[in-house]
Amino acid sequence: MQKLKLLGLAILSGLLMGISWPETGGLAPLLFISFVPLLFVEHQLSKEKRSSWAVFGHAYLTFLTFNTFSTWWIWFASEAGMVMAEVLNSLFMSTIFLWFHSIKKRLGSSKGFIALVVLWLGFEWLHYNWDLSHPWSTFGNSFANQTWLIQWYEYTGALGGSLWVLMVNILVFILLQNLMLLKESLVEQKKLMITIIGLLIIPTIASMLIYSNYTETNQPIEVVVVQPNIDPYKDKFGGMTEAQQVDRILSLAKKKMTSTTGFIVAPETAIPRGCTEDALDENYGVIETRKLLHDFPNSKMVIGANTYIDYPRSDKKPTNTARYDEQTGGWYDAFNTALEIDSKNDIKIYHKSKLVLGVEKLPFASILAPLEKYAINLGGTMGSLGVEKEAKIFDNETVKIAPVICYESIYGEYVTDYVKKGANVIFIITNDGWWEDTPGYKQHLAYGRLRAIETRRSIARSANTGISCFINQRGDVLQATNWWEQDVIAEKINLNNQTTFYTIHGDYIGRVAAFIGALMLLWNITFVIKKQN
Repeated sequence: MQKLKLLGLAILSGLLMGISWPETGGLAPLLFISFVPLLFVEHQLSKEKRSSWAVFGHAYLTFLTFNTFSTWWIWFASEAGMVMAEVLNSLFMSTIFLWFHSIKKRLGSSKGFIALVVLWLGFEWLHYNWDLSHPWSTFGNSFANQTWLIQWYEYTGALGGSLWVLMVNILVFILLQNLMLLKESLVEQKKLMITIIGLLIIPTIASMLIYSNYTETNQPIEVVVVQPNIDPYKDKFGGMTEAQQVDRILSLAKKKMTSTTGFIVAPETAIPRGCTEDALDENYGVIETRKLLHDFPNSKMVIGANTYIDYPRSDKKPTNTARYDEQTGGWYDAFNTALEIDSKNDIKIYHKSKLVLGVEKLPFASILAPLEKYAINLGGTMGSLGVEKEAKIFDNETVKIAPVICYESIYGEYVTDYVKKGANVIFIITNDGWWEDTPGYKQHLAYGRLRAIETRRSIARSANTGISCFINQRGDVLQATNWWEQDVIAEKINLNNQTTFYTIHGDYIGRVAAFIGALMLLWNITFVIKKQN
C-alpha cells in the first residue's frame, strides 16, 4: 500500500506540472506546489533508507508524466522524436533530482534544498547551451500566458521564473512537513507562512505595477504579416509549386499594403525550393517580390527561404556541416534562411543558428556523423544545416530588425544578442504547422511573448499557419490569426532603442547556478571517492 501511495504522489507531481503548463491546462499557479508531492516521496524513501535508485525511479515517473503531458504533440511531427524527447528530458531532470537527494543525504536538508535550486537552474542553463539543447520545459516558461505576472523578466529572464517556482515549492514543502509530520502548530509556522506569502505577493505586485506603468515610446513602423496556410506535409515541399506558394503570399500581402507600409513579413521557408546564394536574383520568389515592391518603394520584405552556399572542389569538408554533391564533385552547405528583399538589388541574409535537434542538426556531430542519414524528414532539406555563427540584424538605418527563425524564439539570451547589436524590433518567422491543431503551436507563440518582455521589443510574428500576430512590448498579443486559415494583418508597432537589464546580462542566474552546482557535484564526487577508499 505504501508503495502505491508513493507512486501516486510521484504521478501527482507530474500531473500538477503538466496542468500548469501553457495550453495543456494553463493553471500556472499550480506549478508553485507541483514539486511538493515528489519531495514528500523523497523524504519517505530517505526515512526508509531506500536506495538512491528508488528515488531516481520515482523522480523519473514524475518527469516522464510531466514531459509527456506538456509536449505529447511532438508525436505529430515525429513519433520517434517525441519518444526520444520525453525519455531524455525525463532522464536529465531525474538525474538532477538524484544529485539533490545525494547531497541532502550527506549535508542535511537545508544544504540539500539549496543544492536542488542551484543544480536545477544550472541544468536549465545548460539545456539552452549544449548539443542536446531543448529548453522548451524551462519552468519559467510556464507563465508565458500570464504576462501581467512576470514583467520583471526584463531583469531576470525566464530563469528568474524558475528560481521563483523552486523557492516557493521548497518552502511550501517545509511548511507542510512541519505541520503534518512534525505536528507543529500554525502559530509556530507564522514566520514561514509570511515568507511564502511575501514571496508570492511581492513579485506579483511589482509585476502589476510595471505592467500598468509601462509606456512605449512613440516610434511607429507599419508592418504587414502574411499567413499563407500551406500544408507543410502535403503542399509545402511538393504538392504546390514554388510559384503558387509565392504568388499566394504576395497576393495576400497586397491586400494590406499601403504607401506607408515599411515591412512585409512572410513565414519560414516561404521560398521552399533551395536556391544558391550567389544566384538569389534569379529566384522566382525574389523576382516576384521585387515586382510587388516596385509599386511600394518604401516597403521591404522579410521572408524565409531554403538556401545553399557552394564550395570549390576539395578532398576535405570545408565546414563541419558541408554535404558532398556527387554530380559536381564539390561541397555545399544548406541553410534555413531569412532574407530581406527591397525593390532594388539589395538582399540581406541571415542563417538560422539555433537548430531543431534531430531535424536540422545532429548532436555531437563529430562523433555521430554516420547517423546523419537518419535525421527526421520534415520536408525541405534533411541532415545537419549550416548555421550563422552569431546573431545578425537587418540594419535599415532607423529600423534594425532581429530576424528570429522558428525555434530560436525560445532562447531568451540568444534573442538578446540581436538587441545588443542594435535591433529595435523583432520579426519571428516560423512554420508551426508540423504539430497540427495541438498545444504545440500555441506554446510556441506564448514563448515569444516572453522575448518581448525580456527585451522590451515589439514583435511581428508570421507563421505559415498556427498563430500570426503582433506582440507589444508588455507581451500582449494583438490581432492573432486563427489556425489553418489564410490571412493577412497589418499594424503600427513601435521601435525601442532602450536596453533592459536582462539584455545586458543575459542568463546570469543560470551561469552563477551552473558554476556553484559544478563545485557542489565535484565536492560530492570527491566525498564518495574518499568514502570508498
